[in-house]
Amino acid sequence: MYLMESTEEGRRLLAQEGASGYVRTLLGSTGLVTGTRALDAGCGPGGISETMADLVGPTGQVTGVDLNEDRLREASLRNAHRPWLRFHQADIRRTGLPDASVDYVWSQYVFEYLPDRPVALAELMRVTRPGGKVVVSDIDGLGFQNWPFSDALRDGTQRIVDALATRGFDLHVGRKLFSEFREAGLVDVKVHLLPFYLVAGAADARLMRDWEVRFAALAPVAAPAFGGMEPYQAHCRDFLAMLADPAGLKYAVTLVTEGTRP
Repeated sequence: MYLMESTEEGRRLLAQEGASGYVRTLLGSTGLVTGTRALDAGCGPGGISETMADLVGPTGQVTGVDLNEDRLREASLRNAHRPWLRFHQADIRRTGLPDASVDYVWSQYVFEYLPDRPVALAELMRVTRPGGKVVVSDIDGLGFQNWPFSDALRDGTQRIVDALATRGFDLHVGRKLFSEFREAGLVDVKVHLLPFYLVAGAADARLMRDWEVRFAALAPVAAPAFGGMEPYQAHCRDFLAMLADPAGLKYAVTLVTEGTRP
């Protein structure tokens, strides 16, 4: 279940994807080259799909799949001039694609929501040809890497994490994928550690807005853990004040795991 849905989610995702300047380089270094047949599994509004399409060129093919109709509609409209980039609605655990039909799979910030990750990974392996690549990018410990970071903020953040865990969300999925890739039978498994964000001083407007939208979307799940909306919103205000503090350090990491289908 996707927990972040809101009227602003498409814009938030595109801004987040645009801020990830490492993605183009990482896609290329993990096997996405001209002429590749690729899948963006959980493509959202298609920001990364666009980058993938630029890399593979018209001799390649990129397919973006997502469950959200609004995200897919937005992605399709923005990419009508790229006929080698197509989108269709599907769960990444049941893509509907033929066996061994792609050379390369990318999935970003999706596995954190999946309590049945082995099912999703098996599906991504199924659609990948032997010798092809499966690459999953996901968070690890988002919200905790800050200093100064008061005990009250740490406790409140943990309450949110615990509430999300009851819905199948795993804040620490990034560190688990290396083992899960190996257990699934992928070979030559490698892990890349990258910044999700790194802020020495006050966070910029984009990151502040990202967290504001995140907190608003999570309120129905997280607020009960605080005993109601008012104390939850007080925690959110304190967290945002911490992000805006020019004297503090804030960072979060993304772990990108790649493996080859034998």
